[in-house]
Amino acid sequence: MAAPQPPAAAPSGLLETCGLEQILEALKLLLSPGGSGLSSLQNTKHDVLLETLKSNLSVLEARFLKDAQWKKLKVLRDEIAGKAKWLQSSEDITWSFTSQTLLLLLCLKETMTRLVADFNPGTPNPKTPEAAPALSPDTLSISQQKTVQSVLQFVVTLGVCPYLLPGVGVHLKHRTEFGAVVQDVVRLEAAPHATRRLYTCCRVLLDLAQHASLGSLIFCRHFGDIAAGLCQLGFCPTKRKPPAPVEEILTEEERVLSRGALRDILDQVYQPLAVRELLILQGGPPQSCTDVKTQLRCQAPAWLRRLCGQLLSERLMRPNGVQAVVRGILEGAGAGAAGGSDAEATAADWKKCDLIAKILASCPQQSLSPESYYKDICPQILDLFHFQDKLTARQFQRVATTTFITMSREHPELAPKYLLQPMLAPLHRCLTTPEIPESNMVPGTILVTEEELSRCIEDIFKVYVVANEPLPVLLDTLLPLLGVIFSLYCFTSQSVSHIRSLCQEILLWILVKLERKKAIASLKGFSGLDKAVPSLHPQCQFRAAMHGGVMITVQETVSDDEDEALYQKVSSEQSQIEHLGDLLSHCQQCGLAGDFFIFCLKELSHLVVENEAEFKPTPSCYTSLLELEQHQALLIEEQERKLLVLQLLAVLCERMSEQIFTHISQVVDFVAATLQRACASLAHQAESTVESQTLSLSMGLVAVMLGGAVQLKSSDFAVLKQLLPLLEKVSNTYPDPVIQDLAVDLRITISTHGAFSTEAVSMAAQSTLNKKDPEWKIEQQQTSHDTLTEVAPEHPKQEQDPPKTEQESHEPGIAASQPHRNITSEQFQEVLSSACDPQIPTRAAALRTLSRWVEQREAIALKDEKKLLQIFLENLEHEDTFVYLSAIQGVALLSDVYPEEILVDLLAKYDSGKEKHTAETRMKVGEVLMRIVRALVVLLQYDDGVSVIVVLLQYDDVVLLQYDDGVSVIVVLLQYDDGVSVIVVLLKVELQIFPQSDLPWDMVSKYREPLLHTFLRGVKDPDAAHRASSLANLGELCQLLDFLLGPVVHEVTACLIAVAKTDNDVQVRRAAIHVVVLLLRGLSQKATEVLSDVLKDLYHLLKHVVRLEPDDVAKLHAQLALEELDEIMRNFLFPPQKLEKKIVVLP
Repeated sequence: MAAPQPPAAAPSGLLETCGLEQILEALKLLLSPGGSGLSSLQNTKHDVLLETLKSNLSVLEARFLKDAQWKKLKVLRDEIAGKAKWLQSSEDITWSFTSQTLLLLLCLKETMTRLVADFNPGTPNPKTPEAAPALSPDTLSISQQKTVQSVLQFVVTLGVCPYLLPGVGVHLKHRTEFGAVVQDVVRLEAAPHATRRLYTCCRVLLDLAQHASLGSLIFCRHFGDIAAGLCQLGFCPTKRKPPAPVEEILTEEERVLSRGALRDILDQVYQPLAVRELLILQGGPPQSCTDVKTQLRCQAPAWLRRLCGQLLSERLMRPNGVQAVVRGILEGAGAGAAGGSDAEATAADWKKCDLIAKILASCPQQSLSPESYYKDICPQILDLFHFQDKLTARQFQRVATTTFITMSREHPELAPKYLLQPMLAPLHRCLTTPEIPESNMVPGTILVTEEELSRCIEDIFKVYVVANEPLPVLLDTLLPLLGVIFSLYCFTSQSVSHIRSLCQEILLWILVKLERKKAIASLKGFSGLDKAVPSLHPQCQFRAAMHGGVMITVQETVSDDEDEALYQKVSSEQSQIEHLGDLLSHCQQCGLAGDFFIFCLKELSHLVVENEAEFKPTPSCYTSLLELEQHQALLIEEQERKLLVLQLLAVLCERMSEQIFTHISQVVDFVAATLQRACASLAHQAESTVESQTLSLSMGLVAVMLGGAVQLKSSDFAVLKQLLPLLEKVSNTYPDPVIQDLAVDLRITISTHGAFSTEAVSMAAQSTLNKKDPEWKIEQQQTSHDTLTEVAPEHPKQEQDPPKTEQESHEPGIAASQPHRNITSEQFQEVLSSACDPQIPTRAAALRTLSRWVEQREAIALKDEKKLLQIFLENLEHEDTFVYLSAIQGVALLSDVYPEEILVDLLAKYDSGKEKHTAETRMKVGEVLMRIVRALVVLLQYDDGVSVIVVLLQYDDVVLLQYDDGVSVIVVLLQYDDGVSVIVVLLKVELQIFPQSDLPWDMVSKYREPLLHTFLRGVKDPDAAHRASSLANLGELCQLLDFLLGPVVHEVTACLIAVAKTDNDVQVRRAAIHVVVLLLRGLSQKATEVLSDVLKDLYHLLKHVVRLEPDDVAKLHAQLALEELDEIMRNFLFPPQKLEKKIVVLP
């Protein structure tokens, strides 16, 4: 009831000796079983129950009369009974039993209330603060609580459930066997009326529930039955009920009190419990197959279903009502606080999630409008994503995700405003389109906190990627924010952050789900080709936060240094393009990467055909300096766009694999773009070697498809016909007759759907396939020793080279790669002059050409080796990467021809001080030295455990293969005009017959000590960068020397120990420890032999670094070295067992 008036309290003197134990003993007496059990036949169970109830009531009355100790309790009971207007005699023994039980429960409540009122806990002793506080006198023990629970169960079973109408609540017959017996023994025709009995029980139970301890016991187990009774009392229609005596019909005031009491208890109890019980009353699906209350039952009446729907809607509209509804539906399957083994099964039950989503997405009748309902509910739905409890978080997130999708599908006009926009609000704050308030533009102001940004990205991932429903409203809402998410992805890719993978998954998902045109437009915005695409506000910047996340702040004051600003801008654009390439590398299978690559090629074609003269009019054409300045800005913008397209193409070519094109249409678009660019170049008379080679390659690609490499269909030929006008234009305008003829043949083959194909098409296809692997000759040479010894000296020349076609021989640029080309002195001098050209591409190309001539042993290039060396060494000091790397390659190749002369000069140059050469130049020389060493010594390990040291020296084109067992094989390389052919001389000699020290090609042993000493001296250099570089070179050299390291191992070890322990620079200490890692990793099992004398010292060094080194990277290197050493020693002490069979031939 809303406010049932409790009976008047008895005088305090009567309660002084009436304790809880006496009341609980009286309740136990009422519940004591009778003489006969319930194992009798069905027709005797009713009699047994009635006799037991009568007997217990008689025993209780006799105890009140005879036992003097119960006199006070009897007085209290009689006083409460005298004030109870509902108490009256009845012929129904079940109601008499229920009435006496209710009286004793009221005595229990009154006694507990008075005990608490008279309780006066003493002042706690400060000397014993750890002592527990005094226990309240109304506290029930565990056994006493069980007694009260049993009594309450009897009261509800005998006084509430039998009087519920069919369909209201769960019928007794559907609960337990005892409930079916109770339903049969209750006499509904006896006084008082059934409705009055129900009203009385509900009123007394609610009166008892006002005490906290009793209320928890009542509502925990019997809330559903009490709520069902109040629904029937307050809302059941009365017009169809038969007329009853006036004294038994409820008054309107009592019905109003019942309604108020129902709403009061619904507000007081745990809301998920209220939702669950209302669903059960409404007749919803069972919450658990083990719940006996939700088994088969009658259909709920219409008035009850409407009432429960209204009450559920009110629960939903309350604060945290969404959470209550979700918990109420899910907790029955193990998702509550206790959890259970069924929680994972519930999380995977998408049907249940769909049901909750439909409930939440449907606007109730009580709401004024769907918009007002969404305005109240959507913030609660967003909160479902952010639960910290791992057990419930997964289930709530699935419900929230499904609700998002359902609302977006059913109300696409409301979902963006009340669901998506609040979720995406942190990203909207930093867009370029809105105007950020001036008050928030103070440098350093935090616009989006770490928690807000992390929560936003995680929510986007759950709604879009996990739900995987590409609804138009979802895609259109997120599309303007892709620029900010991509910028965040680029920022997090430069460091460690937990949201980096989320950003990548979001971008990949939406790029695949978007229409291809919109996806390409987004990629244009990512790359900077389209400035109109919304992106991060120029005054906003990302900053790393405390907990591994990212926050968005207002950018600090930009430096006035223009060079620094330009550097920041260029490096940022470069980083974005590289990250865009990484992102597109995951989009190759869907075809997006191929489409964007083709778009860039078409963009390049448009840039080629633009006439730069149109953008360079004379200054007289402009009437003011402002127009001239605008024109210059336009020119700069166009140049930036050209460079950006070229940079994009370079990154895509580097990052994408050969499977970038997934459809024939993409290949055709690629070829069409190439042909258009070639035609445009011819129209502007701007033909170049690169364009010619690209044209040849594209036409060869078409020939490969037509030659049978791809199974073409009729629809594929329809796509290929797009190339016919372009091929016709090439055949009419291109100057090379071979390409003209090939274009004509390709047109014929495409027009006839492959029915007619000329020999030129087949030859072009074969040429393209051969150029796919240009290093096929080297692979033929890298065979095992057994294969080499079986090769005949008279190996035919035509089997060494692929067949050359007429198309291949006439292609531009192909002849330049053939060896022993006849080079005139004028050409050589022109290339030498280009090597000093101020234009970086020209200089780099010239250095590459000179390196290729040296590699091919061109006589005119080798005549003036000193001049070549001087040019290469001068370009070593160039700041451009492409130039000095080309120079490094040239010096390394030249040292293969003149090793003794060049190696000495390089060692002196590397060993010089800062006064002569910069630290960067010396490190570049060190790279040259290491390339030379790698060319001198190559270690080949075979499966049978035999190691071969290959000394690659160009003395009379002889190569020595030296084995561990002392047997050597000499391989002679013979140079032909059309390539390199290998002739193996089957010669095995013992070293004692032909000592190694007498061999003229033993350069490693000869220059081992100069190299080692040079690098060891470099370790003592004042420049820390040079010391680290010397240590790196020393480590690689020691790794290559293998057994030749033996005589100097002590010197190297002492140097490493001293540097690792005493050097002040952390990079140098890292390099020293890394040398130890390289030593152990390179020597592997041979470390116990080569490093036998210093292995203990190295172990002590590594342990010292692990214990005392403050740098984490050095510690990591040391730990890796210890792991290598541990593996080596394990294999040494416990070698793997090999099962071998030995056959011994006796003499």
